[in-house]
Order: sequence, then structure tokens, then C-alpha cells
Amino acid sequence: MSHSEDTSALRKPYIAANWKMNLDRAKALDLTKSLKARLGDGDDREVAVFAPFVYLADVAAVSQGSPIGLGAQNLHWEKFGAFTGETSAPMLRDVGVDRVLVGHSERRHVFLEKDEWMGRKLRQALDHDLLPLLCIGETLEERKKGKVASVLKRQVRSALDWVEVAEIHRLSIAYEPVWAIGTGEVATTDQAAEAHGIVRGVIEEMFDATVASCFRILYGGSVTRDNARELMSVPDVDGLLVGGASLKAESFLPIIEYDR
Repeated sequence: MSHSEDTSALRKPYIAANWKMNLDRAKALDLTKSLKARLGDGDDREVAVFAPFVYLADVAAVSQGSPIGLGAQNLHWEKFGAFTGETSAPMLRDVGVDRVLVGHSERRHVFLEKDEWMGRKLRQALDHDLLPLLCIGETLEERKKGKVASVLKRQVRSALDWVEVAEIHRLSIAYEPVWAIGTGEVATTDQAAEAHGIVRGVIEEMFDATVASCFRILYGGSVTRDNARELMSVPDVDGLLVGGASLKAESFLPIIEYDR
């Protein structure tokens, strides 16, 4: 199957903000209000914010009545229990969250989360009606050693082994080369195209060509208003996961409106 422009029309652009451990309550709510005021009905693109746990309920209240999706930055793979400092899928649902990041590179590399946890987290998210955004990506060392394809395939397969074909449409993947996160380095359009093509190929092998043609793969890693349009022009790039540039309305709104 050639991954062409023809099938990209089936995939609604998905622009997501990962606030990480930033902002205070007032700034988080002001930013949410600015986004809400500017967004239309959300028909032509999906917009979501992944906010710090302590602000999720407040952001949920402010974003109500808008098409803004609300995500948590992590979750635990159990529903409840003796897991001090962790948060479960039912707790997230309870405060108005509708989606969640799984396997962000900072969780994998700073907090040493294991590949085998990601599938269990996906399973919890899906079982509790949360839309997971699975993050994958290679380090600079892995890229230099020519391991991009093997790393991405391993990360996708180990996580998606826990997902049934009937629910794959509820999931998205964000390709974030670890060497491009917060560094100012950005994958070239060729590098993004290659990586996204690899991921779509794995989806096709694990499920089928129809599933792969509808599946959304986002790019993340030093996304700005200056490179958003070019990244979104890559046929297999279906959205953007934005870090630092998502912390202010004046830098995030132009990314949401990359084609205007």
C-alpha cells in the first residue's frame, strides 16, 4: 500500500498541547479560555490539551461547551490500589478527562518506564473510555546506529498487542524523536515521512490496510508556528503534539491554525 495524500483526507488533523510540568492555575485557565474563544465547532480539526493532574478538574470546568479535548499526561495500569503518587483511569474520568498520553519519552527515559507497561496502560485507558495517545520515538544514539525502524516497530508492537482491531480507531500515536524534544532540533520532512511510514506499515501488518489508512500519527518535537505548516504537509503526518509552544495562546493558536 502506498501511503498517499488520498488516504490522508480520511484523517482529521489532531493538534495537541502537552503542558508538561508548567503553568500555574491562573495561566492554565486563561490559556484554556483563549483557546475556547478562538476555536470553532471543531469539525475540521481536533484540538486537545494535556494538563498537569492538579489542574485537570479546573480546566475541564472552563473548557466545557467547547470542542477542546482534555487529557492527562499519564495513568496507572490498575484501577485502584497501593500505588502512592499514581492516578487511575476511573479517577481521570471522574474529573472530566477524555484522553491520556501513554509512554511519553520523558516517562520512558527520565522515569524509566518500561515498554511492557505501555500496553497495560493502553488497555486501562480503552477499558475506561479514554482516548490514548501513545508516544514513541528513538534516541539520537539509536538513530546514529541505524535502529530507527527496529525501535519504532518494537514500541508500537509491544503496546498495540493489547488492542483489538475494533477499538484501534480510538487510539492515536505520536512520533517524537527523543533528540528533538525541547532541543530546538526538528526532524526534517524526510525523516518525519520515513518514521511515520514505518509506523503506518506496522499498523497495516498488525491490523489491515483499511485500519492503517484511517489511523492518525502525530509528529512531536520542537514544533513551532514556523514549522507547523511544513510538518503538516507531509502526507503521513496527521497532527502535532506541541510542548513549549503550547504554553501561550500567541504561539499555540498559529499552530492550530497552521493552514490559515
